[in-house]
Amino acid sequence: MILLLVPLLPIAAALITLVPAKPFVARGATLAAAVLSLGIAVWTAQQVGLSGAVTALPHWVGSDSLSVLLLLLQAVLAVTAALYSWGYIAREVGADEARERRYYLDLNLFITSLFLIPILLQPALTWVAVELTTLLSVFLVGFNRSAEGLEAAWKYAILTIMGATVAVLGILLLLYGLHGASPSAPETWAALSGAAPKMSPNLLRLAFVLILVGFGTKVGLFPLHTWLPDAHSQAPSPICALLSGVEVGTVLYVILRLLPVWSAIPHFPVHGWLIAFGLLSVGAAAFLLLQVHDFKRMLAYSTVEHMGIILTAVGFGQAGSYAGLYQLITHGLAKSLAFYAAGAVLLLYRTRAISEVRGLLRASPFSAAMLLAAALAIAGVPPFAVFLSEFSILRSGLVAGYDWIVALLALFIAVAFIGVMMQVGRMVFGEGPAPNGSLRLPGSVVGAISLSLLPVLILGLYTPPLLHRLLTLASLAISR
Repeated sequence: MILLLVPLLPIAAALITLVPAKPFVARGATLAAAVLSLGIAVWTAQQVGLSGAVTALPHWVGSDSLSVLLLLLQAVLAVTAALYSWGYIAREVGADEARERRYYLDLNLFITSLFLIPILLQPALTWVAVELTTLLSVFLVGFNRSAEGLEAAWKYAILTIMGATVAVLGILLLLYGLHGASPSAPETWAALSGAAPKMSPNLLRLAFVLILVGFGTKVGLFPLHTWLPDAHSQAPSPICALLSGVEVGTVLYVILRLLPVWSAIPHFPVHGWLIAFGLLSVGAAAFLLLQVHDFKRMLAYSTVEHMGIILTAVGFGQAGSYAGLYQLITHGLAKSLAFYAAGAVLLLYRTRAISEVRGLLRASPFSAAMLLAAALAIAGVPPFAVFLSEFSILRSGLVAGYDWIVALLALFIAVAFIGVMMQVGRMVFGEGPAPNGSLRLPGSVVGAISLSLLPVLILGLYTPPLLHRLLTLASLAISR
């Protein structure tokens, strides 16, 4: 039952933010709820590592090796986002205490919706939670109240809700097939996987297309990605970290959750479709990175690239699934670090234009070092964690016999590396005017960035045994 506390804690923090007290009460409640949720997530991961699954409410709430990986990532990013927000949002809103409390209310509700997705055992309820992530984060995307921010929020809401409408048709088809094959079975992920061989292949094929296209919109797969650079560039930086670092990966989790169902379709090249969509997204994002002019949009395009890499990896089979799930974790950690560093640059220069940020190394050595480290991390340079996961993906593809696909994937990753490092290099080392903002960063911003760097480095050098076991179990579960 302790697993139920994970979404309840941020709800409690959200209720506290409604009290008309000083903002530090809302800040402290949000951070405390995130830290406690992380503790429960770690405990749940240990239990799953021992027994394979944890059940809080049979057929309703529980966690297994796949879902607990996502829950851990969500909890880690919830802690760093809450800490980063402490000083970042205070500087953004100034003396407007009511607006700051509204921010923390929206943040806690958004985190609640994220936590619900991996612990719900029923696809229909999971779809509801996915929709809630959109509805509860749209206010955060437009938080700065600018015309660009409001436009991005509306675009984000409309396109992802349209995608979710398509996805729900696929889920309804699966539930219809489940009741036809096993009328008394509960409407859970496990029941769907078990009943899939008895379902109509045509029904499963149609459901696959609807769900991949519908949820692919929310994941940001090319060409359904158009909302993502706008929303992820306009939202406050801690929200960008959650959107790019974990929200898109959370929806990708839903697609991966259904892989055992798709694999039951006779003579259906499900892995081929995953590779095709994934490779297309990686290639498109890689070349878009060469011509981007906004450093937060640059990081958003990088997210499209990484979601494509993960989808391609899963298409390589069980070894690729292990590496792809590791990439899901490493990307989330590295991308949150990148957005936190970008937020520090934004506080200093008051602009997102790459051409207007020059001489960062002289203006703020800490911000420059962290932005450069984040860029190297998301570009897949050793010793950062993304290098290890991407190297494993390429190796698994070669072992599985996908030589030309691995060659294309490596080429696109190289192009993306050039794009990211070319832009960041100009910002860090280029000659230009002094920053427009204060040179002093809030202590919580410095602390959150420093804290976020640690797992990105550690996981590039060492894979904890518990994490290795969870990745192994999860990759076996989605590749059977």
